[in-house]
Amino acid sequence: MGTVRGCEIPEDLLYNVENNVWLRKEDDGTVTIGMTSYACALAGQIVSYTPKGAGKDIKKDKSAATVESGKWVGPLKSPVSGTVVESNEEVAKEPSLINKDPYGSGWISKLKPTDFDADAADLKTGADALAAFEEKMNADGFGGC
Repeated sequence: MGTVRGCEIPEDLLYNVENNVWLRKEDDGTVTIGMTSYACALAGQIVSYTPKGAGKDIKKDKSAATVESGKWVGPLKSPVSGTVVESNEEVAKEPSLINKDPYGSGWISKLKPTDFDADAADLKTGADALAAFEEKMNADGFGGC
């Protein structure tokens, strides 16, 4: 597990650093996406989660869900294009799971990617992701999680 300024950044995931989202490729070819711990720290306690429904096509960098906290309402932008195959029903019941476990039970959506290899080419992982998050946090003036 990598850490940048107190924010957990698992090095085995893929990240769209600019949009503060992560992606995990699953064995069945789908991908699971979610908010980073950094995004959770910026947003504060998540109080509402409105995902796109199953069967909905989503373009890369477009909203897969809307999340709301006391500080912020906005889209969780998908790091890849694809079709929603599942949204997280547990998070729908308890949106704070996103804050409690952003890389586990607080996942946002599962997608069947349209062209994973092309879309994932600009995503960061491992040491590259840690360095990119350090740079982003520095530019944002972020003190830490």
